[in-house]
Amino acid sequence: MDFSVWLAFFAASWAISLSPGAGAVAAMSAGLSHGFRRGYFMTFGLVIGILTQVVLVGAGLGALIAASSLGFAFVKWAGVAYLIYLGVQQWRAPARPMVAADDGAAQVTRRQLVLRGWGINAVNPKGTVFLLAVVPQFLDLHAPLAPQYLVIGGTLAFTDLVVMAGYTALAARVLAALKSESHIKALNRVFGTLFVAAGALLATFKRVA
Repeated sequence: MDFSVWLAFFAASWAISLSPGAGAVAAMSAGLSHGFRRGYFMTFGLVIGILTQVVLVGAGLGALIAASSLGFAFVKWAGVAYLIYLGVQQWRAPARPMVAADDGAAQVTRRQLVLRGWGINAVNPKGTVFLLAVVPQFLDLHAPLAPQYLVIGGTLAFTDLVVMAGYTALAARVLAALKSESHIKALNRVFGTLFVAAGALLATFKRVA
């Protein structure tokens, strides 16, 4: 990939990572519930989910999902159900002060956080359609595609690791500043509502004809 082309994609990837969405909500929710050190494992899952999408698009499966009404609907409603499930879980989460976060967070393992993050980004047809619309603009079709997809995947992974670290740390700092369980419970419900809202927005997303 030509350096000037990569630089343009690098700038675009920051905009992609910074844009509000289910990933940002998940990162902040993890920071709120588990603190930064444990909550950041959610980001690893989010990044693996992005890389899964890149592989799907690179293999042509993304185009198949986007073109097939049945395939698109299956992935879409699976994503909706998953986001709403996470919202309900966050809404019902117990209110723990930060001093007890490490002990309480042990109920959710790092592996579970990674899997949750992966599910959010991997089962998201909006991400598939977005990559199908954006990535081809930066590809040289006369050059080998696999190395270019590796560069694209690595660039998206890097920017997401940085941006989601900021979202996770921000939420963890907010949690550390809170002493009242009622305030923590209120924040849990805010993030639970945001997950459900993200699911509702995904439900309105339609396949491009």
